[in-house]
Amino acid sequence: MIMGKYFGTDGFRGEANINLTVEHAYQVGRFLGYYYGKQKDGERARVVIGKDTRRSSYMFEYALVSGLTASGADVCLMHVVPTPGVSYITRIDEFDCGIMISASHNPFYDNGIKIINGNGSKMEAEVEEQIEAYIDGKLGEIPLATRENIGRTTDYASGRNRYIGYLMTLATRSFKNVRVGLDCANGASSTVAKYVFEALGAKTYVINAEPDGTNINDGCGSTHIEVLQEFVKRKNLDIGFAYDGDADRCLAVDDKGEVIDGDKILYMCGRYLKSRGELANDTVVTTVMSNLGLYKAFDRCKIKYEKTAVGDKYVYENMLENGHSLGGEQSGHIIFSKFATTGDGVLTSLKIMEVMLESKQKVSELFHDLTIYPQLLENVRVKSKPEAKADEDVCALVAEIEKELGEDGRILLRESGTEPLIRVMVEAKTDELCRKYVDQVVDLLKRKGHSVDSGS
Repeated sequence: MIMGKYFGTDGFRGEANINLTVEHAYQVGRFLGYYYGKQKDGERARVVIGKDTRRSSYMFEYALVSGLTASGADVCLMHVVPTPGVSYITRIDEFDCGIMISASHNPFYDNGIKIINGNGSKMEAEVEEQIEAYIDGKLGEIPLATRENIGRTTDYASGRNRYIGYLMTLATRSFKNVRVGLDCANGASSTVAKYVFEALGAKTYVINAEPDGTNINDGCGSTHIEVLQEFVKRKNLDIGFAYDGDADRCLAVDDKGEVIDGDKILYMCGRYLKSRGELANDTVVTTVMSNLGLYKAFDRCKIKYEKTAVGDKYVYENMLENGHSLGGEQSGHIIFSKFATTGDGVLTSLKIMEVMLESKQKVSELFHDLTIYPQLLENVRVKSKPEAKADEDVCALVAEIEKELGEDGRILLRESGTEPLIRVMVEAKTDELCRKYVDQVVDLLKRKGHSVDSGS
């Protein structure tokens, strides 16, 4: 997996006006307006933009609009909306591309530009490479549109409402009398989730849905699931759902206050779909980060599985290529390809509700055959990700740990797609073993001088 200079696994991301600037956003807009305009044979390119609730999202929105319209593209603004909402509208309204301004689960001072192709999927790497070349001055000047060829911008809040309406159509039965908690992370789901659940009849309790530009993901949402756990127990709710900043991921909390992560969601939905003959190829697509316990449970259920690199982009590519209907990540990016082309947090919560209601069980009762292995993940900030991962001593230690773990665990080292981090993950029978092996690898990375905190 090769990362671009600016674009990682989830778009162009960085701290606002530090390593992702308004000039970058303007240049991205200039190139996309020109690129799609060339393909339209005299017609204007059409681009739709959504954003999350970060302070800088408005700044980047205006910069992108300036670049796009200067290159002759027409732009429609959905305003604050989840990433999957932009993906849905891009696809069904046949826009040339969509843009989502968000840094997902990152702090408010970070932001990002996610580009969505006309099929509603994440943009192809070849186009991202051309954008990078333009930003670096390798493609020369792009002509400016003039006179009547300058693009225009229109309000498209109606697109967000249609996305909300679409989500409502996916429920198989009423949610009446179900007590549901929603943690909107002070992010994009604040404009969508409550309306969907209330329209479907749920008794809905909402927290962290008052964004102020700086409180997105701040002690709330799917990255701080403990907040929803406490809320579900205190309010005696049947289930709770927590979203990240742009609502393309969802984690849940059951009636006992226990976390339902992405692996558990894949398990419960995979079993449910298979029982109804709706799990295409009897296969679930996972990433290399999914828990060993999930695979052992799938084996018992006679559900096949595939493993991809981390990133819902790679999960969806596998699903599209092989015709699979369910896939996702432990972090809560879950894709139901019959209904969406990307992870969708609110859609995921609706499908979990379906499993719970159709099975006529409490959600805590749906995991009796699933044993999740203890797992420990530690991030090490490094000077060079490739050098750290390829270090001969590190590789030898990893091989030794793999041998010691055998079939009762595993170790995984991988490079972050968006940050200068090596992620060290160990699964084993006990928390103590996880800690032991993670510490061995982290200590070696520091001793060899790869860590920026190693003092060398």
